[in-house]
Amino acid sequence: MDKIYSINGPVVKVRRSRSFSMMEMVYVGNKRLISEVIGVNSDFTTIQVYEGTTGLMPGEPVVGTGAAMSAVLGPGIITNIFDGIERPLRSLAELTGAFIGDGAEVSALDTEKKYSVTLKVKAGDKLSAGEIYAVCPETAVIEHRCMLSPLSKGGEVIWAAENGDYTVNDVVCKIKTSQGQVEELTLCQRWPIRTPRPFAERLPIDRPLITGQRVIDTIAPIAKGGTAAIPGGFGTGKTMTQHQLAKWCDADIIVYIGCGERGNEMTQVLEEFSELIDPRTNRPLTDRTVLIANTSNMPVSAREASIYTGITLAEYYRDMGYHIAIMADSTSRWAEALRELSGRLEEMPAEEGFPAYLPSRISEFYERAGYVKTLSGSEGSVSIIGAVSPQGSDFSEPVTQNTKRFVRCFWALDKSLAYARHYPAINWTSSYSEYTDDLADYYRKNVAADFMEVRQQISNILVEENTLMEIVKLMGADVLPEDQKLLIETARAVRVGFLQQNAYHKDDTYVPLDKQYRMMKLILQFYGLGKAALAEGAAVGSITGTGWIESLIKMKYDIPNDKPEMFEEYSEKMQADFAALSGGVTVGA
Repeated sequence: MDKIYSINGPVVKVRRSRSFSMMEMVYVGNKRLISEVIGVNSDFTTIQVYEGTTGLMPGEPVVGTGAAMSAVLGPGIITNIFDGIERPLRSLAELTGAFIGDGAEVSALDTEKKYSVTLKVKAGDKLSAGEIYAVCPETAVIEHRCMLSPLSKGGEVIWAAENGDYTVNDVVCKIKTSQGQVEELTLCQRWPIRTPRPFAERLPIDRPLITGQRVIDTIAPIAKGGTAAIPGGFGTGKTMTQHQLAKWCDADIIVYIGCGERGNEMTQVLEEFSELIDPRTNRPLTDRTVLIANTSNMPVSAREASIYTGITLAEYYRDMGYHIAIMADSTSRWAEALRELSGRLEEMPAEEGFPAYLPSRISEFYERAGYVKTLSGSEGSVSIIGAVSPQGSDFSEPVTQNTKRFVRCFWALDKSLAYARHYPAINWTSSYSEYTDDLADYYRKNVAADFMEVRQQISNILVEENTLMEIVKLMGADVLPEDQKLLIETARAVRVGFLQQNAYHKDDTYVPLDKQYRMMKLILQFYGLGKAALAEGAAVGSITGTGWIESLIKMKYDIPNDKPEMFEEYSEKMQADFAALSGGVTVGA
């Protein structure tokens, strides 16, 4: 029997063994701690342990499983909260109490619960990899579609159960492969977490992931199947921004990965999501949410695995034809786990002590996003939004810089905005999105023909203001000509009235695209009328004296989301006020 030779934190070595293969899942010690083989040579087999190794001793047994580290996929994932290696925390709490015991064995899915299953195949049908053979209601809003594993070669259905109530391990179908073997199908399957699930075709990314957050949807949009990073120092609102996106984005299912974050943050997610009523379904948000919690006091190696567990669950639901949004909070803690394990393995460190393979690991994770045609012929997507926590808000550190290489959307959080209580604290000048051109047709067809032009004008105002503020800081605002003073006033309306958003206001926490467009049009109308009034000889003081800057700032509260016609009233009143101001000017934006 293979035995432990040395222990270094979560890293265990077995001497002169020929029993194990790379990436094989093994059980370590008398407690049978879940572990994975990460290195094999003629002298030593190196294993990382996903549970606490306190009390582990040399000489204890190491037992292989012959299979890779895998996730169990089936009904019961939605609404659940798992640790980094897909053990349900509620079941663990019942078994070991508030503090998780090492070596606790629990099933990832509830094996006692019965689901109302409807079979989609009958004897004589052909079934190929990825095709759906049974469905059951997983929650009130999610239908679970049981698919033939991509690892299966498929075959002819020789038996299908009657429609009825079954547990996840009950056999509901049998197929005969071309080699004559009989394969029994249950409601669940296993999949190696480090292996991306296959799909038929990668489709163009041309639909936005609508979040209801104006600075995102308008200034730096993300597409369904896209990738985004939210970098920011401590207290800048990374977690709160991800909470808002999880609550309001138009994905079908949310996978929230708390990777190395504080336990109270995951508690907040649990409490908020269970209390929040999903506006799309009028059901608790937890009915379409999966939580993976590997908090800062849990084993560091399981933190490294939690990212892969989360993306595997997301890909599984993508293959059913759902659109998934992953919130990874935060990938910096994941990278720190890589650094700690790399140090214990005595690998050559690269920049700031991170392993040389950090960029490839980050790219492997983000590359698993995408909008695809599944093996069953439907369309699904996985969008990844990863928070990055650079120390001291230093965006030049390795994790932020390498993440920036592999994502197409960068929402840079600004400490000064956060301290000024401007939320979301996304800096509009240092943030960007490479999806804007890809989404242009969608915006023109579904929102307004001139949406992209209006968005560009708003962006130009913000860029020009940023340039002018350098002069204002040096010489004061009085030296500016009147038209530039008007631009600064208009930019203030954009910043405070449009980009700043109140998560606690019923109409401002989520804003539909049509209202976002109308708000921008009204601000541009003010700017156009103001420039025309200046040309007629009016002063900036008299233009701001109309009170329209304050009205534009407050319109997000004063105009409800379901009353777009009020924008016409505002527009007509603005025209009348400026006509009176400049003696008949009625020029639009």
